[in-house]
Amino acid sequence: MYKLLLCLRYLKTRYIALVPIISVMLGVATMIAVNGVMAGFTREMQDRIHGILSDIVLEVRNLEGAPDAEGHMQRIHKVAGDAIACMTPTVVVPAMLTFRYGENTITRQVELIGIDEVSQSRVSDYCRFLQHPENRRQMSFDLRDGGYDVRDHQAGPEARDRPQMKAAGWQRRHNAAKARSFKDSWDRSLGERPPAGASEPGDVPEDPFLIGNPAETARFDPATQQWTGLVMGIVLGSIRTPSGEDRFLVLPGDDVQLTFPTIGMRGLDVAITRDWFTVVDFYECKMSEYDARFVFVPIRALQQARGMIDPQSGVANFNAIQIKLKPGANAEEIRDKLQGQFDAYDIVVQTWRDKQGPLLAAVQMETAILNVLLFLIIAVSGFGILAIFFMIVVEKTRDIGILKSLGASGAGVMGIFLGYGLSLGLVGSGVGLVLGLLFVRNINGIAAVLGKLTGRPVFDPAIYYFYKIPTLVDPWTVTSIMLGAVSIAVLASVLPAVRAALLHPVEALRYE
Repeated sequence: MYKLLLCLRYLKTRYIALVPIISVMLGVATMIAVNGVMAGFTREMQDRIHGILSDIVLEVRNLEGAPDAEGHMQRIHKVAGDAIACMTPTVVVPAMLTFRYGENTITRQVELIGIDEVSQSRVSDYCRFLQHPENRRQMSFDLRDGGYDVRDHQAGPEARDRPQMKAAGWQRRHNAAKARSFKDSWDRSLGERPPAGASEPGDVPEDPFLIGNPAETARFDPATQQWTGLVMGIVLGSIRTPSGEDRFLVLPGDDVQLTFPTIGMRGLDVAITRDWFTVVDFYECKMSEYDARFVFVPIRALQQARGMIDPQSGVANFNAIQIKLKPGANAEEIRDKLQGQFDAYDIVVQTWRDKQGPLLAAVQMETAILNVLLFLIIAVSGFGILAIFFMIVVEKTRDIGILKSLGASGAGVMGIFLGYGLSLGLVGSGVGLVLGLLFVRNINGIAAVLGKLTGRPVFDPAIYYFYKIPTLVDPWTVTSIMLGAVSIAVLASVLPAVRAALLHPVEALRYE
């Protein structure tokens, strides 16, 4: 009992102990805040990567792909049928996206992905990132008759308005067709020569990028018809201003053109082809790497355009098979089995973590280095506790002699200082825990205040495409930080406690 009383007395009267307490408090609070933010970013990043990539991807490492996706999926079922929930083939090819904005022609390098709209939504969270509520329920490459989100459905109350999306859909095509028809009529009334190929209402003018059968193109009515549907990353068709507002260059209902390579099947030479597509929706997973690069079209249309369908057998080539596993299945084990089954130099089987291994490893390394550097703050407080305790032992030498002369054992004296170190660690880490959790909970408000004070946003939505800083508090991480801080405080008090325990009572009483 006397040990507890002395610990409390030292804790209340030795105000110099506030120095290590504050050091421990700041170290714990900083580590909790940093780990909360890093864990939040990591979770968001992994969710969005996994949202486009299935659990396992069988990939053909060439542009021509491999024939017979159904046959490959049957072989996959034989190897791991019990663990597979669903599969879908895809075609991936580099391409160039071209569209008009005002008088300007805008070109973007993209990754063109052919998907099956029904099965793609089953193997990944692809539909969750689309901008039309009906497409989020069931994806379709048919243009919708309005109803697109005018606010970011993923952002919650912090979302800014997107008023341009009100005009998206068939209404935009109707308005564009009326405007062009009026312009053609006005030009004719002025006696100007109409554009080539647009001599009749509803015809389209000749375009240097336009391909295909001219007669078929002439019969195309943009007011009532659409080209093959296309879903593009939202960054490809918009600009985010420094204030976080999205300014759209193209909207659902507009036509764009894709340029991509064909394949040399059945003796045909590899060539470059172009085709028109109608934007039917935007894809927004809030990872710029994807939102600024991915374009999705129906897989069958892409296979036909690239010449990937054998004209005799009707069997089409594919570039990848997305595989979704049942809950609890071991992805690494199934990956190894499938790689052994498809022992070919141009076929690679990877989990979604394997495909993004360098990125995930870099984030983990950054988190580990930050934790090591921040933990040094707590280590510094340990040296402070060591110095202060040695000073207390020197000052309390006579008191220690009195305690020993009254019957206190060396272990009892040692327990006083160890308990004192434990008390400092518990108080400092406890206060740091509260401060850290409060900081994480209110980090977006704090960032807003700092932005106003500095005149620059701390968290710029134009860069990160998040409206707020994501956070995640892991109880195991918090517990580890607390235990580490308390352990350092206790270890720092061991040497002073041992010295106090070894003091001889008579020599301690004679100490001046």
